[in-house]
Amino acid sequence: MYIALTDVSARAAELVMFQQAGCVWCAAFDREIAPVYDKTDEGKRAPLRRVDTDRALPPDLAFIANERLTPLFVLIDKGREVGRIRGYPGEEHFWGLLGALIRKVDAPPGIEGRS
Repeated sequence: MYIALTDVSARAAELVMFQQAGCVWCAAFDREIAPVYDKTDEGKRAPLRRVDTDRALPPDLAFIANERLTPLFVLIDKGREVGRIRGYPGEEHFWGLLGALIRKVDAPPGIEGRS
């Protein structure tokens, strides 16, 4: 059965990556993480969406307070920001930080803010 998800609150988790041309840390992420991201459990749980900071923010992401730092990774779920990773801290640290954010999404109601 096909169900159209048009309401923001019904959307699954998504990892939004704010990037810009010439960002060396964005390039490092592209080399080290991007080739495998969609094949990982994390990538399946929170697909990667890229947003160019030189363009207008898509209307469905207007609730995200953007920063000048790139890359900026913002995990969103059901139309709300769960948390963010500022910069690219290297492969090992990225996976650990992302895992902590995803655990917040999966936490039972009422304890989302606990680590």
